[in-house]
Amino acid sequence: MAYSAEKKDYKGKEVVELKAGRYTAVIAPFLGSNILTMKDVENDINFFRYDEALSIDELKASPEVYGFPTLLYANRLKDGILKTSDAEYHFPITCKEENTSLHGFLHKREHTIVEAYSSNNTSICKTKYVYDESDPFFETFPVSFKAEFEFKLTDEGMFYNVTITNTSDKQLPYGICNHTTINGPFTSNGDPLQTRIFVTIGDKWPLNQRNLPTCDFVTLDNHDRQYLTGSMIPVKHIINNDVYNCETYDVDGLPFRGAIITDLETGNEIRYEVDDNFKFWVLWNDGGEKGYFCPEPSTWMIDAPNLPLPGEESGYEELSPGKSKTVYEHIYSNIN
Repeated sequence: MAYSAEKKDYKGKEVVELKAGRYTAVIAPFLGSNILTMKDVENDINFFRYDEALSIDELKASPEVYGFPTLLYANRLKDGILKTSDAEYHFPITCKEENTSLHGFLHKREHTIVEAYSSNNTSICKTKYVYDESDPFFETFPVSFKAEFEFKLTDEGMFYNVTITNTSDKQLPYGICNHTTINGPFTSNGDPLQTRIFVTIGDKWPLNQRNLPTCDFVTLDNHDRQYLTGSMIPVKHIINNDVYNCETYDVDGLPFRGAIITDLETGNEIRYEVDDNFKFWVLWNDGGEKGYFCPEPSTWMIDAPNLPLPGEESGYEELSPGKSKTVYEHIYSNIN
């Protein structure tokens, strides 16, 4: 089996190609340390949405809807306001019809490759982004931080983590998510209507017309329960911001916190596990007809800094100067 980590040219930009056993992946620092592609080549499983025809500029214009992007700050901020314990920041309105600021800026930056190597049947890529006075957004949000990414590809799939460190003298709000774009179907000749998803959802958060939480929990209905039974078809109909608490359930006799996507024809699965720092799910599929869907795990609720809720309910938290926080995820195929 091959294990390698090689720097390569991708349309004039440097990427890292990882290989480990039946898996390959391409890490794109130019696109916010995105996992641009990931495949199980032995079983014809193509995990993430990808379009070879897109130029670099076209990818940068829509970095949320390709590959595996990491967002800071996650989801929407009402009226562009981000309140912290020691300040109030006003982000530009990026969704005019809702008057909200959407998805932050980390995934839109060109990151740096720190190292790429293989060792002990593991292929590793590390990247980073230093946010400081050199970033054009710093005038709006003058709180410096460092983001460090690690991608470890093994025979057991992709192990991913990201560490955010507050390098400022202010409080750094912390709210991170992955806008994970999973193919439906995820095989070359698969039928989208034979794709199913199971998600470890808990209580549902209803949203208002601006896609902001009302903070009134509602009972799960038949639509919601399809996520728990693994019977939800994630494409070919509209899923527009189904929002829930994230829970841990038993799967195959072991604790599981994440999503399982199944191709009914083969029984093969994509399994996507997240750690306990991820408190919420947002499910979305961009209208349902584009061949992909997004099970998005997030550490905080939509508009968490502005919600009238304690942090243990909204997920809002801050990193004090010098403090760091790391989240972990695992993505792999489970073959029938």
